[in-house]
Order: sequence, then structure tokens, then C-alpha cells
Amino acid sequence: MGVKIAFATEDGERLTNHFGHAPYYQVFTIENGRVTAVEQRLKGHHSDDEEEHGHHSDSDHAAMFASIQDCQTLVAGSMGRNAYRIAQSTGLDVVLTAGNIQSALQAYLDGTLKHNPRRVHAPGLHRH
Repeated sequence: MGVKIAFATEDGERLTNHFGHAPYYQVFTIENGRVTAVEQRLKGHHSDDEEEHGHHSDSDHAAMFASIQDCQTLVAGSMGRNAYRIAQSTGLDVVLTAGNIQSALQAYLDGTLKHNPRRVHAPGLHRH
């Protein structure tokens, strides 16, 4: 059985700069060091509204991870502290990094994908 890695994205190519704004996950199944399946999944409780940002309850955040319960790793551009904490509590290995999905996927396959803890931020603050 392979592992599944989810990438938070707005367009299927780039990691979204802010996890809460990503409407999709690009999910890759990896077996024996190679990609065997790719699918795009909707991310629950997606919001582009800056007014709402930072006001998510724990259940709202948990809904964001429901569609990737079968994944082992989540890669995103940045993430608020609460979402990060909840993602980890679901058992996901969370990696925050910049760039596009293909380069992050290759780094994952090569064993060189690095988590940048500075990309975890306070609610309502995000980097572009």
C-alpha cells in the first residue's frame, strides 16, 4: 500500500500562500518511490473572505481536513497556528514551504522536503 500526500492549492500547480484560502487539495499516491495516482479533492470550509479569516472554530478547522483523512502528509504554503495544531492532532505530518507542487513533490520523493516553522502564523496574519 502506498502513501498519500496532499498539497493545498488554488490552481492545482502552486502551493497556496495561505492554507485557509485553498479550495482544493492535489493528492498524490506514492508507491515504491513513484507517483501512481493523482486526484484533486475539495477542501472543506474554504473561505476567501478576509473578514472571516482567523475566526474559525476547531470544528471548522477539522472540516478542512476531512477530505484528506487517508493522507499521511499535508504540504501548504503557510498556516495559522490553530489549523496547524489541529492538522497535527489528526495525525498529519504537516510541511510548510514555498513554491510549486511539482518541485515540492520531487523534494518529498528525494527526501529533501523541509518544513519551515516560520510559515506558521498567528490567526489573521499571513504572508504573500
